[in-house]
Amino acid sequence: MLVVAMILALALGARVVLLPDRKAGAGPGSSPSPSTSPRAQGGGASPAPSFAPPTGVYANTGIGAFSPTVAGDRPLVYVPDAGAGMVEEIDPTTYKVVRRFKTGLYPQHITPSWDLKTLYVDVTTSSELVVIDPKTGKMIRTIHNIDHPYNLYFTPDGTKAIVVAEYYNRLDFRDPHTWKLIKSVLVPCSGPDHADFSTNGSSFLISCEFDGTVVKVDAKHMKVLGTIHVGGLPVDIKISPDGSVFYVANQGTNGVSVISGATDTVIKFIPTGKGAHGFAVSRDATELYVSNRLGDSISVISFATRKVVATWKVGGSPDMLQVSPDGTRLWFSNRYNRSVTVLDTATGQILKIIKVGANPHGLCYFPQPGRYSIGHNGVYR
Repeated sequence: MLVVAMILALALGARVVLLPDRKAGAGPGSSPSPSTSPRAQGGGASPAPSFAPPTGVYANTGIGAFSPTVAGDRPLVYVPDAGAGMVEEIDPTTYKVVRRFKTGLYPQHITPSWDLKTLYVDVTTSSELVVIDPKTGKMIRTIHNIDHPYNLYFTPDGTKAIVVAEYYNRLDFRDPHTWKLIKSVLVPCSGPDHADFSTNGSSFLISCEFDGTVVKVDAKHMKVLGTIHVGGLPVDIKISPDGSVFYVANQGTNGVSVISGATDTVIKFIPTGKGAHGFAVSRDATELYVSNRLGDSISVISFATRKVVATWKVGGSPDMLQVSPDGTRLWFSNRYNRSVTVLDTATGQILKIIKVGANPHGLCYFPQPGRYSIGHNGVYR
């Protein structure tokens, strides 16, 4: 009957996606059936992708809006395997791992440089940045003596790199070309993690995972402006397209806090799922994807309504997210399942699960549309 059904489906032009049953006690990387969210109902082939040009903060990140700098760069998905101490590179067209190389101890994120010419592997325990040439995908050198780089950002004007030294509760502002230290700023919190900038780039918010605090920092003068208490375990941060609010994923409160950009206060909480952790913005910048790392799911929030419009049960332990350049695929690392998953953004269906090394974390799909990178695992303006 399965063969007959496949033949009929193909004759009618439908896309067939075979997903193994999710059984009790299934091993890491097993594929669950997709949820019956509003987007996943109805069956049949997905409509052809049609994404309106994004507006506001993300106006320059729409389909085809690539910088001339990345012309000729080979599209690859770079996966830092923290536990394995290596980077794996996946061809997004074949879903095959095409290269592996060792880094130092505990690589966390793959970060595109502000000018899109370089990729940096933030190697935390070894206090190094490993440099990759995105033209070839090859490691070309290592920058030593960068204290505990858990994460890496760049000011929107490109004048400063910001190394998030989580272990020391410190932000190190550095010259992005020479990597000489400009200024170190202690933050009044525990475990600084992820950040995003205001619309004009003058300030940014950074989460502190271990004490429920978000810190506001002056990017020009490199000083702390204040703190915002959100509780729980705040992780990823993303600004709305109109710049009016910041979204904060909270692994401790199982949802997303919404902070007003005007008043620096929490104005709403959106429940999503257990262990809300990472974010990615849809290609048309109308929706926000949320990984619920401890809840085996991805939630979709509408920027217009600030409500969850879909939840997809995906299994694994979804962590950091990246949207494909054409907007049709959502890629994410499974932190505790030695795998990377690819979803259809129209339906939430799993298209592929790719086995990788231990503790895959801040994967980066590069190149992407955008004029420049503000860091993390690929955030563009």
